[in-house]
Amino acid sequence: MTRTSSSPASRPPAPTDGADSALVWFRRDLRADDHAALYHALRRHRRVYCAFVLDTDILDPLPRADRRVQFILDALGVLDADLAALAPGAGLIVRHGAPREQIPALAAELGVQALYFNHDDEPDALRRDAAVGETLLARGVQVESFKDHVIFERSELLTGAGKPYGVFTPYKNAWLREITPFFLSSYPVERHASHLATGPEVAARRGVPALADIGFEPAGLSAALSGGSAGARRLFDEFLERIDRYGETRDFPAVKGPSYLSTHLRFGTISIRVLAREAWRRGYAGSGASAGAQTWLSELIWRDFYHQVLHHHPRVAERAFRPEYDRIAWAEGPEADADFQAWCQGRTGYPLVDAAMHQINQTGYMHNRLRMVTASFLIKDLGIDWRRGEAYFAEKLIDFDLAANNGGWQWAASSGCDAQPYFRIFNPVSQSEKFDPDGKFIQRYLPQLSRLPPALIHAPWLAKPAELAACGVVLGRDYPEPIVRHETARMATMARYAVVKDRGFAPD
Repeated sequence: MTRTSSSPASRPPAPTDGADSALVWFRRDLRADDHAALYHALRRHRRVYCAFVLDTDILDPLPRADRRVQFILDALGVLDADLAALAPGAGLIVRHGAPREQIPALAAELGVQALYFNHDDEPDALRRDAAVGETLLARGVQVESFKDHVIFERSELLTGAGKPYGVFTPYKNAWLREITPFFLSSYPVERHASHLATGPEVAARRGVPALADIGFEPAGLSAALSGGSAGARRLFDEFLERIDRYGETRDFPAVKGPSYLSTHLRFGTISIRVLAREAWRRGYAGSGASAGAQTWLSELIWRDFYHQVLHHHPRVAERAFRPEYDRIAWAEGPEADADFQAWCQGRTGYPLVDAAMHQINQTGYMHNRLRMVTASFLIKDLGIDWRRGEAYFAEKLIDFDLAANNGGWQWAASSGCDAQPYFRIFNPVSQSEKFDPDGKFIQRYLPQLSRLPPALIHAPWLAKPAELAACGVVLGRDYPEPIVRHETARMATMARYAVVKDRGFAPD
């Protein structure tokens, strides 16, 4: 359907006489700098319009107070200003509706000869892009798409047998073997910014709507996530001051360890090339060999890995990557539904799990270690289908990304690429003791337990009633009893997963 460019630093030909104007369609790439599609359009055309569609197919099912919508509008405002800074009078055209209708209509209004956009390999996005492309190609409009949101995509890294990787470590090794400054170089958009369209037709269409204009309400977006691309750069600069300690701090939710850039990566308010280049330079290319930078780069490589899994195996969006895991009989019925609601609402009786669920419900963010802990608890302590948890995270997370979210949940369920073995089951108490030893994270989100000492806060039900009373806690009143006992649940999980191996279950 479209011609594509898969090399990030490839250089297209100079503008041709017959290609006067083009439209760049922004989607998950809300920045003006180091932008593949924008760069290629500016290089090839004398007049380039920029547009974003507030997609009603995505927006209409959302709750009216959704942090992602607030984040997007904030980022669009910054993008509009950045385009104007590159070329006075330039800016972002924003439409509200279905892209299948809005983009062809806008292309016709502007009379462009070409449409440019960056790849999005999510199944719904591919269908959307194919529909838009077919409409425009039928009208004689050229359509081109480019790699932008990962370093290596689709089939750029394959095994020696020409197949996609299904195990992370060999993929990572191949990634590190292939990486060169070429793949990490930025697109110098500003060099060709004079080709950005300006004038009355741009001014008449510019303007980022307010939340109320599209039927939404403020959702309490964290100040740390404001500022679009400028905010992303501030976060990144701050993270670079502590990146060397990343490997030591990233697993402790009460410590400032992560980069907190996941939302900016999801919406492209910062370039993956900028991040990976700095991590690679500090971890591998320079003399320092920062272990923290190496660990963080590994996390960015995991992101590439999950995106190539989704590209080659789109069925993972609905089914297990390893088909035999679809034979598992998950817990269903009123009791399972009640357990699921307790998990969603942070009422399981396991403090670290509950604190993590309060974090996602209150902020739209969850620490990565806790994503693993809560997912494991839902799947292997409660026996509930991973797809239900995946859908809940998709609803709540500001940084929701289908490839990464699906990959993480299938990892926890042992059904995905390079997943943990099914018999390795996180103990929520030992995870709490190891990664929140002083209970500081728990105290932040479960203030009713704030007076409990570290010796009691990880498993309050093991404390004596007098110890709890001395701290003002009564189980069942101030905090729930555990809805399941971990050791009993572990045995049930081993039995449930036995079907994967087509054999009966025998206790150890």
